Amino acid sequence: MLGNIIVQYFLEGGPVMWPILVCALVAVAVLGERCLWWWRESRKRDPRKLEQILAALENADVPAATKLAEGSEDPVIRMIYRGLSHVNTSLQGALQLAAGIELERAGKYLTVMDTLVTLAPLLGLLGTVTGLMRAFLSVGGAELAVAKVTGGIGEALIATACGLGIAIISLIPYNYFNGKIARLQFELETAATNVEVMVEAKRPAAGQ
Repeated sequence: MLGNIIVQYFLEGGPVMWPILVCALVAVAVLGERCLWWWRESRKRDPRKLEQILAALENADVPAATKLAEGSEDPVIRMIYRGLSHVNTSLQGALQLAAGIELERAGKYLTVMDTLVTLAPLLGLLGTVTGLMRAFLSVGGAELAVAKVTGGIGEALIATACGLGIAIISLIPYNYFNGKIARLQFELETAATNVEVMVEAKRPAAGQ
């Protein structure tokens, strides 16, 4: 029963409902993928090992810190490992490159969600315009068909509601994921700064 009602409203929304449906399916797919990705990343975090690595660096034991970081799936520790692997060449550059890779992975598909937030209401607006055009063309006809007028107005309202609904549903997780990325960026920058400071501070002592 409910399915029939949904299909009926979908068909009454006009041709523009098909691209709106595509937007809805893409939004659901991206949302599901990103939720699963962040859930998996949260299980990979290892703050205890991170503390051990920083403690080893504080004691100027770079080999021990590198060994602790090797093979970890924590994004912050992965960045530190890549940096320590180039400690004698370009520590800062290696850390920046590794942090960029981690942020790129975290921001994957967010441009798609950003596009959907803008595109869905525009498609709804397009449906509004075509629906009103249909209604006004019916008014201007030789015979006033009430069904055609109300059908055009219904098409306009359905398309607008669906477009706005997709945008609203996409906007909330989009902002949430952006907040998660900002938090990850802060953690990466903080860890990179700590590593640089500790390594540079111990270098003169190690050379004596």
